[in-house]
Amino acid sequence: MKTHVVALANQKGGVGKTTTSINLSAALTAFRKKVLLLDLDPQANATSGLGLPKTEGASIYEVLLGNATLDSKILPTAYARLDIVPAEVDLAGAEIDVARGDRYLHRVREAVRPVKESNAYDFILIDCPPSLGILTMNALAAVEEIVVPMQCEYYALEGLSVMLRLIDELSSSGANPHLRLEGIVMTMYDSRTNLAQQVVKEVYEHFSDQVYETLIPRSVRLGEAPSHGRPIIDYDPSSTGALAYRQLAREFLTRRNLRWQEEAARPRPQRAATASQAPAPTPTPDEEPPRQPSTPSTGLPECD
Repeated sequence: MKTHVVALANQKGGVGKTTTSINLSAALTAFRKKVLLLDLDPQANATSGLGLPKTEGASIYEVLLGNATLDSKILPTAYARLDIVPAEVDLAGAEIDVARGDRYLHRVREAVRPVKESNAYDFILIDCPPSLGILTMNALAAVEEIVVPMQCEYYALEGLSVMLRLIDELSSSGANPHLRLEGIVMTMYDSRTNLAQQVVKEVYEHFSDQVYETLIPRSVRLGEAPSHGRPIIDYDPSSTGALAYRQLAREFLTRRNLRWQEEAARPRPQRAATASQAPAPTPTPDEEPPRQPSTPSTGLPECD
């Protein structure tokens, strides 16, 4: 399988974007997928959320200026199959420095290309800043798909419309003609409130095929996990947040399996393949056996 590059983006802050970046990445590794998480946010919350320090010179900043390669910035995390390109505050300077150079909109694409072409990872997930600056625009010009985490409140609907307009502009302008909205993840869902239920209903009515069925709940344990530098499926494997992100990862992979099967089944102009030549059906995601570590480990537990 080729490497797929996906951005998690929303110009509105506080919607669960980084929480989703960390926990979706971690949950995918429990399905035996190898993931590289690229922290493109100068706040470096994805970096600290996986237990790594904010180290001077460790970010993608020098890579964007052409003074280093992305593979030299990749670090392992405490979890098997999950690597990270960390961030730190110097990335804030990239908003100015990158804009001064040539091809300023394609610096992330050019940085990611060698790692993508090596097929060393199943997925490269990019955690974007909560803004529409140079870094976010670079990320959207570099990826094939965007996942938009969206808080269950009405102001979030306005942010979603901005993201959709931006995707259309990048696609129609030729900056990234293959860019598409992969899905919308509803976060901070509280089933006890009418507001959350109304927002989810409205989003489903307008974007039914693109909204993930999995709802990420509002959870104290999800809020605690980053302070311990651990994804929720390691920090509290039996919590509602852990169960939700496992289910989101399962749905994330199932969507792709169905799409790949549909593409494989489309008629081709050349002669039909024989039975021995026909591609094997794409399997559904296999989960690893459940494990229940009480401290950070190289493996992540998975539900039955």
